[in-house]
Amino acid sequence: MSAAPVSVVIVSRGRPEALLRCLTGVSQLLYPNFEIVVVADPAGADAIAATGQAGRIKLVAFDEANISQARNLGIRAAAGEIVAFIDDDAVPEPTWLSHLTAPLADPAVKAAGGFVRGRNGISWQWQGRDIGADALSEPIRVSGSGPLVLAPEPDRGIKTEGTNMAFRRDVLAGMGGFDPAFRFYLDESDLNLRLAEAGGLTALVPLAQVHHGYAASDRRRPDRAPTDLHEVGASLAVFARKHGGDIARALAHHRKGVIGHMVAGRIEPQAVRRLLAGLRRGLEDGRARALADLPAIGPAQGGFLRFHPAVAFAGHRHLAGRIWHLGRLREQAAQLAAAGHIVSVFAFSPTARPHRVRFDPAGYWLQTGGLFGQSDRAGRRFTAWLFAGRLRAELRRVSVVRGAFGVTRKDKLD
Repeated sequence: MSAAPVSVVIVSRGRPEALLRCLTGVSQLLYPNFEIVVVADPAGADAIAATGQAGRIKLVAFDEANISQARNLGIRAAAGEIVAFIDDDAVPEPTWLSHLTAPLADPAVKAAGGFVRGRNGISWQWQGRDIGADALSEPIRVSGSGPLVLAPEPDRGIKTEGTNMAFRRDVLAGMGGFDPAFRFYLDESDLNLRLAEAGGLTALVPLAQVHHGYAASDRRRPDRAPTDLHEVGASLAVFARKHGGDIARALAHHRKGVIGHMVAGRIEPQAVRRLLAGLRRGLEDGRARALADLPAIGPAQGGFLRFHPAVAFAGHRHLAGRIWHLGRLREQAAQLAAAGHIVSVFAFSPTARPHRVRFDPAGYWLQTGGLFGQSDRAGRRFTAWLFAGRLRAELRRVSVVRGAFGVTRKDKLD
């Protein structure tokens, strides 16, 4: 069976460096039939142009702080049967799109959501959840690694995370896409509830994984501390108006979060009053914000622009060594990535330090940590390993989402 054409939509504003890193990761996807649609501000467009990739990417100009409107522009440009979304501060594992779209081969499945790893590349930032009209989500137990296809329960939608989700284009376009009244918060949650009302099935896909960095924006700092809660309040008010829920507990959750940031030392005590005042003003704004029916989004503007990387895929490689070899490993990894390889670097120290994984802008995956430390935060803090055994274990762990590795002795620095 041929792979369905997929449009990968990326919205970017004010983060050109993160956008380029995301595009490097997307360019390594092993899915054979996708196009890339970037909805970006001038800085993002200039960054793409400087790389020479403009002819291989659909670029839509947009420079407003409204992610719903930006995503709708992406849908309008998307010519694929399936539209997938990833944020500009995220990077997908190479098999992401293959796993995410597989459940949509069943016509009854209308949407799919994957799992999201946090900044350390190991811990889960997001797994399965559902959401109700009160704007609060609850975990869904997903056992095993296979997709879990779910029908929504009354008054609850199956939650998809904005940085890792896919929909049938005809369903998404017919619903009018995302509601621009949600300028950045609860936008996908509103869509999830509308899809639930229409009776659509949603698949939760554990192996469809992205790494999400939570880059700084005009509403939060790099440490995730908020700088402005106005749009959070406005979106909560709009959500309550549309879905009839009581948002009191959701408001209490955000107030508690502000206090938590203060206790942790991430914000000053005097900032608490300012942030909560912004939340209240946002509620007033949201209660007065105009709501409108969402018109269907028409056919794609232009044909399907199948993405072809500048350098053809040359296979998987891994490099491994002690932490003091890291400089040489990184240099070699960058060369291999530039030649078209999907490269994973493992640099172990003689310690029990927990492991971290990140995608380097040069196009390779870097995992560091102690030879005896955790790469599964639910596992033991110390395990006695020989180097070769630890390397084999890590290759098995990541190959499920990164693809197969060719193991050769020359890839290891003793």
